[in-house]
Amino acid sequence: MTPPNPDPGFWRGKRVLLTGHTGFKGAWLAFWLSQLGARVTGIALASVTTPNLCALAEIPCLVDSHECDIRDATALAARVAAADPEIVLHLAAQSLVRASYRDPLGTFATNVLGTANLLEALRVVCALRVVVAVTTDKVYANAEHAFPYRESDPLGGHDPYSASKAAAELVIGSYRDAFLAGQGVAVASARAGNVIGGGDWSEDRLIPDAIRAWDANQPLAIRRPQATRPWQHVLEPLAGYLRLAQRLWDQPALAGAYNFGPHTHEAATVRQVIELAQSVYGSGTVDWGDGNEGPHEAGWLALEIAKTRTQLGVHPRWSLTQAVQRTLRWYRLQAQGESAHNLCEADIAAFLAAT
Repeated sequence: MTPPNPDPGFWRGKRVLLTGHTGFKGAWLAFWLSQLGARVTGIALASVTTPNLCALAEIPCLVDSHECDIRDATALAARVAAADPEIVLHLAAQSLVRASYRDPLGTFATNVLGTANLLEALRVVCALRVVVAVTTDKVYANAEHAFPYRESDPLGGHDPYSASKAAAELVIGSYRDAFLAGQGVAVASARAGNVIGGGDWSEDRLIPDAIRAWDANQPLAIRRPQATRPWQHVLEPLAGYLRLAQRLWDQPALAGAYNFGPHTHEAATVRQVIELAQSVYGSGTVDWGDGNEGPHEAGWLALEIAKTRTQLGVHPRWSLTQAVQRTLRWYRLQAQGESAHNLCEADIAAFLAAT
């Protein structure tokens, strides 16, 4: 079965507010929405890496881009009012586990209070129909059992990042039930697995760390080679978010939480991902850790995606091998001088053609 592609006829001319458009996933989504003809307002902090996909793909030329901290409720409310969105895609976040240990209060302020600030500002937007708020696969109380987590499982979080996202889920549910559903606004949360793809230069990200190390002829240090995660190409969850928003527009009763990830049996260890990357890169050495370095991180995590598959018709298109190949190809061609715009356009076209 071929998954449904985002519908340009639906998105053309829609007023979309996208938070976090300067980040890795946000820049990809801004690019895709622009291709679909949406009228996008982007709200985010400035990009924190050099290089970054937002600048390379010229995202500020494609969307109405504004620098705004979602922790600033007053400034955020003004930007939301000016955008007058029909659809909101909320991706702005502090998204790194190890960074959350260094700055737990900043992480909670951004991910919990920032989400509440946005939803509060949206309460007075008359045109609003749909909100998709992105959290993470790490919102579940991880018991390290051998079963994939489904949307009805208990929320929790050992590290500040996971806990902040679980708390954000409670905020999202509260605003949906107490306010927005009664105003005819469909609110959903999207819980996505670990993403890879071209254009990510963040710290503590597996493929970017590998490329940085190997390009410098240095060994890649891996802390937890046996850690298992639901890896997927970045376009997989983004296609899911777009499909979810489309369905909520016509069927608000579908509001709720959704997992986006690979099939359960395709969750893979860090070692497996890196060995795939080595084979594509053609070289590269690795210093394998014993799993005891650094603060606590979950050892095993997989998602049950039956709800997303049955309710939305969304299921994975690219295998892990294909995702790694497309990712390494993107970085290689970009380093050789190919434009990020062309590379993103080519990946989206290939993804839409996949079955």
